[in-house]
Amino acid sequence: MDFSFTADERAFQAEVRAFLDARLTADLRRAQALTPSVFAEPDITMRWHRILFAQGWAAPAWPQAFGGPGWSVAQRYIFEVETALAGAPPLNPLGLRMVGPVIMKFGSAAQQNFYLPRILSGEDYWCQGYSEPGSGSDLASLRTRAVRDGAHYVVNGSKIWTTHAHHANRMFALLRTGDGARKQDGISFFLIDMASPGISIRPILTIGGDHEVNQVFFDDVRVPAENLVGQEGHGWGYGKYLLEFERGGAMASGRLRAALRAVENMAQRYRDGERPVLGEPDVALRLSEIEIDIDALEMTELRVMSSLQTGENPGAMSSSLLKLRGSELQQAISRLAVEVLGTDALFFEPRRPLYALNAPAALPDDALPVVAKYLDARAYTIFGGTSEIQRDIMAKALIGI
Repeated sequence: MDFSFTADERAFQAEVRAFLDARLTADLRRAQALTPSVFAEPDITMRWHRILFAQGWAAPAWPQAFGGPGWSVAQRYIFEVETALAGAPPLNPLGLRMVGPVIMKFGSAAQQNFYLPRILSGEDYWCQGYSEPGSGSDLASLRTRAVRDGAHYVVNGSKIWTTHAHHANRMFALLRTGDGARKQDGISFFLIDMASPGISIRPILTIGGDHEVNQVFFDDVRVPAENLVGQEGHGWGYGKYLLEFERGGAMASGRLRAALRAVENMAQRYRDGERPVLGEPDVALRLSEIEIDIDALEMTELRVMSSLQTGENPGAMSSSLLKLRGSELQQAISRLAVEVLGTDALFFEPRRPLYALNAPAALPDDALPVVAKYLDARAYTIFGGTSEIQRDIMAKALIGI
């Protein structure tokens, strides 16, 4: 396999770098660097989203027919890596990478015409209604129910760990519309207006001190029947399709590499006696091991992206592998960063957002979010499907157990 860039691809890389130099402002870079949670705040991401939308680059993976740039796999790879290394905020994936592809494949023409342009422009901000109390990894056991009542479905129940529900104006949700022989039967996929009467939101603070997730309650919420995606009772299949894009539809290696570079720079600045922490053999070894693991992950990502270029979806096996290794590497990098801090890791900054503190912090910018990132990263191997579930999926795909 030849991974060298062609002359046209090198020219595109130069174009992306020039664009980032011109449009990615220093305050956006700093805000992203000081964001410890998985999702950056909308005041960061939506500013960057609008800049990319004006350039026609907001949805690299979307087909041209729906407003995407029509890039090749190599161009998408270049864009993902360059934006990550430049410190650009990652866009909210819930609309662009998750529900967008579902609407493209299973949605009605009316749903495509209404929702997709609003996702692309950033007019709609989405959250995901999947997990429930008692129905996390066992998602098929969900109990939030939608009962048909004329031209509407009436929804009652609760969703939990709902990222940015307090910011979102739209939710895509799996709801139970019936029962069958299997738990997966009778689940349907809905698009919900978060301003609907009967929806209430309760914040949940993470162990890292961030308000990122919530519990959402539905009390006789009326959802128009035209907001059902595809066929009633077929939502489990649509939900699995979405999860393949959530777990395997984007490249994490660029952001992992940028995070590792930040730890290496911090290890060069922090000192252990007379020499930098970077000179400690165990630190240097861990940096090398993680870098090799990122290289291996990148090769897997490129194989998945090649499949996407030919019209295939990521596939459960590859998606689970990417999700598993990506989350493990995120945790490994955050652990190493805490080790580099040494006794400074005993300090925890509770104020948020870190990029907008109105008084000086006790640590410099590169060290300030480290502990919160480490704590928040404990969830990486849980959300989006636990590591145990990913291993089960891979075992089933490989050896049929």
